Amino acid sequence: MSVSIQFLGGADTVTGSKYLVRHQEQQLLVDCGLFQGYKQLRLRNWAEPQFDLARINAVILTHAHLDHSGYLPLLVRKGYEGAIHATAATRDLCAILLPDSGHIQEEDARFANRHGFSKHHPAEPLYTRTDALACMPQFKTHEWGQWFEPVRGWKARFSEAGHILGASSLYLEVAGHRMLFSGDLGRPNDELMRPPEAPPAADTVLIESTYGNRLHPDSNLETELLPLLKKVAARGGVAVVPVFAVGRAQMILHMLARYKVRGDLPHGLPVFLDSPMASHTTALFAKHPDAHKLNSEDMRAMGHVARMIETPEESKALALRHGPMIILAASGMATGGRVLHHLERYAPDHRNLIVLTGHQSEGTRGASLANGSSTIRLHGQDVPVRAEVAQLESASAHADAQELLDWLSRMPQAPSQVYVVHGEREASDALRQRIERELHWRAVVPEHGSSWPA
Repeated sequence: MSVSIQFLGGADTVTGSKYLVRHQEQQLLVDCGLFQGYKQLRLRNWAEPQFDLARINAVILTHAHLDHSGYLPLLVRKGYEGAIHATAATRDLCAILLPDSGHIQEEDARFANRHGFSKHHPAEPLYTRTDALACMPQFKTHEWGQWFEPVRGWKARFSEAGHILGASSLYLEVAGHRMLFSGDLGRPNDELMRPPEAPPAADTVLIESTYGNRLHPDSNLETELLPLLKKVAARGGVAVVPVFAVGRAQMILHMLARYKVRGDLPHGLPVFLDSPMASHTTALFAKHPDAHKLNSEDMRAMGHVARMIETPEESKALALRHGPMIILAASGMATGGRVLHHLERYAPDHRNLIVLTGHQSEGTRGASLANGSSTIRLHGQDVPVRAEVAQLESASAHADAQELLDWLSRMPQAPSQVYVVHGEREASDALRQRIERELHWRAVVPEHGSSWPA
């Protein structure tokens, strides 16, 4: 095969996105993500790469979320010296997300060693904050619509994908063959982000399928979230909101600011954003005003509605406060970070509320909470869950099944092949069937590690 794609992540799962494109002796990696969720997936992060780092000519990122960028520090530590191509907003977000990821892994390892609940002695981080900082000089940024040459003779350009700041779909032309990587597609009516651009003509398409078997409800986040917060405030409880530091944190802050301005929530109801990463991300909205919908007044209100918690000491002090209050803390799937301590403190009390704000990958604590588990495993202990748990149905930053099909149907002509990726198997196969049945295009759900012609 002249041009091929090997699916090294983002196949059979929504995490670990890595797509290796080969042509003759040239190789390019599209996305470089961490696996999350089930232990057997997370163990892939520790395994040796299924590719030769010395032969990779370039890396291109569609966006900054860790399931698309979080393996970069390891890639560079293992010897990759080439360029990492991205939009400017993606680069700026990676400068926040990647060092924070390394710091959290170091903290988790120290905590495990201190309390002795790790099976490894000593527990080690996958990579460190220093590793993450070391990869940042290799970033090269490009504007949406700007052509660039990641590998000699290869053409590429980004287009807006919605989803989060800087998120892009990638058009890649190799040896006359046109490939389109959807990246993670946002929603057409998102409160923060502009809708995805119409896709160009391509021979091969890789389409994400996070919500490939689901439709988002007609309700909107503004009306879905408010009754939950009113109810917990009335009973003097604490609302713990695990948030994705990039995107959903800012969306929830935007909603809270709107509620406070209108008087829907008491002005004195304390709101805390316990995530330095989310705080710094919120500031990036002002740096990249052309990458989202918010005006200057919206951004100012979003930045002032919550007290920003920076230090671990400030975070621990929240446990000494009494409700009612609202605590936003990362991570959004409760896989790590400060939210774990808040869940440990507040999940056992029936007066409290846990609000899940987006997709919860199988095998994560967030998925356990969403599925009604009576306990969650935190810091080596089973913690009872007596708090009310609510999963917001309208907060997703991903297009649903119909919105994905609508995006594909805007292509000027039918592609020769569609690969359905970045979804749990049931979701991916459901979208594959709809593509074949409704668009009459060839579609395949590739398996992890498999190679297919582009």
